[in-house]
Amino acid sequence: MVRVLIIEDEKRLAENIARSLRESAGYAVDCAHDGQEGLYMAESNPYDLVMLDLMLPRMEGLSVLERMRTACNPSPVLILTARDDRESVIALLNAGADDYVTKPFDLGELIARAKALIRRGKGHSSAVLKVRDVEIDTARRRVMRNGKTLALSAMEYRVLEYLVHRQDAIVSKAELSEHLYDFNWERFSNVIEVYISGLRRKLGDKEGDLIETLRGQGYRLCS
Repeated sequence: MVRVLIIEDEKRLAENIARSLRESAGYAVDCAHDGQEGLYMAESNPYDLVMLDLMLPRMEGLSVLERMRTACNPSPVLILTARDDRESVIALLNAGADDYVTKPFDLGELIARAKALIRRGKGHSSAVLKVRDVEIDTARRRVMRNGKTLALSAMEYRVLEYLVHRQDAIVSKAELSEHLYDFNWERFSNVIEVYISGLRRKLGDKEGDLIETLRGQGYRLCS
């Protein structure tokens, strides 16, 4: 599961980007509309990508970026800017930005750049992830096992994608919840178990040898 923060004071633009990320990629997306709120959210939650406008009220985007990097926040940052002169671009990259797009931008290009940064941030260059005989096409949000396409629910897919990105690591329920939900979702205590159970059934993982449960610790996707 991927969680994205958009820091953009143009609310309609922020919501359009958020809706596209939710619908095209199934990401959990939070929005902040000024620099101080955005910095607080970036410091308080684990994000797989931050989309950051430069011209923000209360704290400009460059200051937000510098504060994030000073605090060793590793989230990839994609800058949204009206500036495209060479000096401004160099200053942004030197301050710790990972990429930038200039306004007005094509929404499809923006989403593609966002997905590429997220993949690189997780150590993957390809949109297709593989674990044993399971193949996850993150661009099409399609899962196959032994060549057979599996009909996963949106939330089951999100859980599986996150576990694949963290394969062989123990992932707690709290960590899964942090990446599974944005601030608009209702949280329920047993929902993670429900999704894991559904995944195991659809993957044919009856013995739990693919998705391992570690009592009191969480889950591990075994490579």
